[in-house]
Amino acid sequence: MNTLFDKIWDKHVVQVVDDGPTQLYIDRLYCHEVTSPQAFDGMRARGLKCFRPGQIFCMPDHNTPTHDQDKPIEDPVSRKQVDTLAKNAADFGLTYYGMMSKDNGIIHVVGPEKGLSLPGMTIVCGDSHTSTHGAMGAVAFGIGTSEVEMVLASQCILQQKPKSMRISINGTLGKGVTAKDVALYLMAQLTTSGATGYFVEYAGDVVTALSMEGRLTLCNLSIEMGARGGFIAPDETTFEYIKGKEYAPKGADWDKALAYWKTLKSGDDAVFDKELVFDAADIEPRITYGTNPGMGIGITERIPGPTPQPLPVGRGVDSTAGNYAPPLQGGDGGGSRALQYMGFKAGECLLGHPIDYVFLGACTNGRIEDFRAFASIVKGRRKADNVVAWLVPGSWAVRHQIEEEGLDQVLAAAGFEIRQPGCSACLAMNDDKVPAGKYAVSTSNRNFEGRQGPGSRTILASPLVAAAAAVTGVITDPRVLI
Repeated sequence: MNTLFDKIWDKHVVQVVDDGPTQLYIDRLYCHEVTSPQAFDGMRARGLKCFRPGQIFCMPDHNTPTHDQDKPIEDPVSRKQVDTLAKNAADFGLTYYGMMSKDNGIIHVVGPEKGLSLPGMTIVCGDSHTSTHGAMGAVAFGIGTSEVEMVLASQCILQQKPKSMRISINGTLGKGVTAKDVALYLMAQLTTSGATGYFVEYAGDVVTALSMEGRLTLCNLSIEMGARGGFIAPDETTFEYIKGKEYAPKGADWDKALAYWKTLKSGDDAVFDKELVFDAADIEPRITYGTNPGMGIGITERIPGPTPQPLPVGRGVDSTAGNYAPPLQGGDGGGSRALQYMGFKAGECLLGHPIDYVFLGACTNGRIEDFRAFASIVKGRRKADNVVAWLVPGSWAVRHQIEEEGLDQVLAAAGFEIRQPGCSACLAMNDDKVPAGKYAVSTSNRNFEGRQGPGSRTILASPLVAAAAAVTGVITDPRVLI
């Protein structure tokens, strides 16, 4: 029996090149302003039109400011990239969701919430976190700019078929443990290259119990384990989320689509190239201490020393290669440099460490559930005076829902302000940059050197951990505030 990945992949194969890649049909292409300009220039140079413009959706998100979006963008580079995307979309007849449009936001937030990303699809974008859309039961992955041009021209792409991996997390998550903590835990166990060459299917009790927002967060971070992408088989949670959305099938088309979507699952006898099983009981709220997302610890744990520490045998079981007990990422492989950059020491517990910035948002944690979680912690409390907080919804739809639910009033009473949608402080491509040497507890996806601004120090965490830090001014276990 084929895996779900095989089912979707095989259905989209146009042809297989002997001793070469597969020509794969693509159902949906998303374009943002950073990785698309050269692709459109290439189309012009060859005198080509888009093969299926109706399958392509464009919106700016990386360079957009999160305030005063009704005014011209001050930064000339950002303004040029945003304006260029608008012109390219118009020239090639593509759907464009510009700033201040009700449809605008982060492309990986807008796609699912509008029903543009659907089960069984192949979805690509010139952005590594395209794996987010895998939560819908789709095969979604990031591509390079030359490949963006390939899809614009032909609605196809040349790809080598990845290997398959299933990661199951069983049991029940404990108090204060979220999908973000699950992802950070998996990255620490596998390291940032442990899933290289694989497409990951997430399964198990924990995954089945996750909301769609949680699933989107988990799939978003697949790339940070080195995976080509990650996805979750669609189920009733998926179908309920999609039903009624703008681009979702309607009427008889819905019934037909639903019947097909219900077949999208790996069989009981499906064979994966690799299988890993983890226990939810081993996962607590987590934070990172280094300069890649795999350098993470439970919030009550200490930073590992220069010698990588093996996990107890059985913490993760690899059914294809015996017991799975990879090393934690410590001082080896750049760990000493990472600790020096972060200003931390091996053996240190980070609870109580002062922080300067808190960022809630990004395609990882910029959805309504994330704002509900943040608000649940800060309600009745006040933002710490030493903390600068950027709370950035992933789309205008999320911002409006925040207002409809009164979360903006809860947050305002605690001293927080809701900004306008965009990628914001996830990466230093817009005005929201963390200053050198400052510590930011961030719900985004990467903590590389300078990721949030030159010299900035990023500690990745869940919305609950971010909220706890925002009101205490230090790294705090959110379970003491719940």
